[in-house]
Amino acid sequence: MLEEVERWLAGRSWSAADRPLEQLLEAKRQTGRTVSVVLPALDEEATVGTIVAAIRAELMTPEVPLVDELVVLDSGSTDRTAEVAAAAGARVVHRDSVLPRIPALPGKGEVLWRSLLVTGGDIICFVDADLREFSATFVSGIVGPLLTDPEIQFVKAMYDRPLDTGPLDTGEGRAPVAEQGGRLAGGEQGGRVTELVARPLLNLHWPQLAGFVQPLGGEYAARRSLLERLPFPVGYGVELGLLVDSLHTVGLDALAQVDVGVRRHRHQGGQALGRMAAAIYRTAQLRLARGHLVRPRLTQFERGESGFVPRTTEVDTEERPPMAEIPEYAERRAA
Repeated sequence: MLEEVERWLAGRSWSAADRPLEQLLEAKRQTGRTVSVVLPALDEEATVGTIVAAIRAELMTPEVPLVDELVVLDSGSTDRTAEVAAAAGARVVHRDSVLPRIPALPGKGEVLWRSLLVTGGDIICFVDADLREFSATFVSGIVGPLLTDPEIQFVKAMYDRPLDTGPLDTGEGRAPVAEQGGRLAGGEQGGRVTELVARPLLNLHWPQLAGFVQPLGGEYAARRSLLERLPFPVGYGVELGLLVDSLHTVGLDALAQVDVGVRRHRHQGGQALGRMAAAIYRTAQLRLARGHLVRPRLTQFERGESGFVPRTTEVDTEERPPMAEIPEYAERRAA
């Protein structure tokens, strides 16, 4: 590990407990900074309501006004995600209603990009909508450094991630939640894509980012002034893309990570992870060279009645431009 990264780990890695709520509220009062929380959601009726309710009850009260707005961006749910989120107290916005002149593409990154147009906070905090046993510390922990340290621009959550057994999501037709890494009791470890794809890529090509425990984590917060300058991969590669581009835009010392405990969520099936890995590799390659690119398709195999059948899918390759370049965004910010 680079000496620079060792110094960064010592000075830019914290625990959520390092900044009590009282300290965050005082910093928020003094700076006047506002905080928006965004939950990208697709068919998450089982968990989204609990997450919204926890944030409202613990961080959006007269006594603890840490979060100013809570938005659930629905990317086309066919279940009761929107109804459940609204009943719990979130403002629900459908992806297709945001910037309608640009047809929406499927993918988590697309939803995160569009969220910049429907939120107003100086600090934007992203939280995946499928978390179980959710704690409001996931929000306060990663927002904390941005409120208390003007040099910090981008904060990732880090945590243990048990590889819980349970129903696997096939990932068909949806953007799966990013897979994480984490050392677990009994030697089991979640985060296959992190350990097999993302971490090697970062260590080999962006060694300054080797200190991030959860580089693909779906819980992170950043200043709007940074996010609006970054391109957003529309699909699985959004977390890697934002992390790498933030490094190049503001430098390592403006990045940080906060330990928020344990993260539990729905896990993905093997083929969904394969598609995710391909998209992450493609996202990395786009940032390494703008010349010849790998073939953006992935062939996988499923057993059929007469043997194995090849299934070829397109790898997420689209990226949205920095939001600051979108006329509607400039008009909204000027209003």
